[in-house]
Amino acid sequence: MRIVNKKEDLISLLKSISPNNSSVGFVPTMGALHDGHLSLLRKSVQENTQTVVSIFVNPTQFDNKKDLEKYPRTLEADVAKIKTVSSSIIIYAPTTEDIYGKNIISENFSFDGLENQMEGKHRKGHFNGVGTIVKQLFEIVKPNKAYFGEKDYQQLQIVKKLTSKYKIPVEIIGCPIYREPNGLAMSSRNARLSKEAQEKASVIYKTLQKAKTYFKKHSANATIKMVEKEFEKHHDFKLEYFEIANEKNLLPCKRKTKNQKYRGFIAVYIEGVRLIDTISF
Repeated sequence: MRIVNKKEDLISLLKSISPNNSSVGFVPTMGALHDGHLSLLRKSVQENTQTVVSIFVNPTQFDNKKDLEKYPRTLEADVAKIKTVSSSIIIYAPTTEDIYGKNIISENFSFDGLENQMEGKHRKGHFNGVGTIVKQLFEIVKPNKAYFGEKDYQQLQIVKKLTSKYKIPVEIIGCPIYREPNGLAMSSRNARLSKEAQEKASVIYKTLQKAKTYFKKHSANATIKMVEKEFEKHHDFKLEYFEIANEKNLLPCKRKTKNQKYRGFIAVYIEGVRLIDTISF
């Protein structure tokens, strides 16, 4: 198990151990790893000669300083979990200075409108921060394949757009959401919830499933109103948004069209913790 803190050292290490015909898989994370992250690592280890995982809480994708401060940082526990997958995985755990130097700002990106929907509307500058860190990590690691969970489906689409627009030669692979037994989507933020809140949060996935069924016979607008009413019954929750969008361009569904694929997207707060989820409709 190798843990590297400086990008120059990682670049040098990868050059020394990765011959030209080898394949490098990459899993970018912000740490506080759970079984969903480990599933990405397992897939990368199966499909590549070498796997790199990054652990870096990226400041430029947070629009809320308190959220950044409270984000769990558990490097020692993360390393132990990574070892259970493979001892040959390289861990890149840089400092903020190693990534940004003295100037912690994000680049400005256009993702052809993908960035203006849902998370983009509610988290100002978020996807500029995501684009900045992912582009830089790809330039450092130069992976053949990179693995992202579908819970952050909008982010997944944006990363695909990033590689297309900037001609970055990496295959982006989306992987299924891992869920707790009660249906709650696994997330690093779940660690901030009380046990009671974690149990109550099962209502998020249950409501998405209910909305999926409802949407088959009703309009998008009627389905959205149904979800809003559903969360009015649950006083511990604050619904930030529920939207039904086209799976490819993420534009809101105004009227159902045949042969179009849609997804439901939701963001809610409980105990001051923001949780997101999505399922295909």
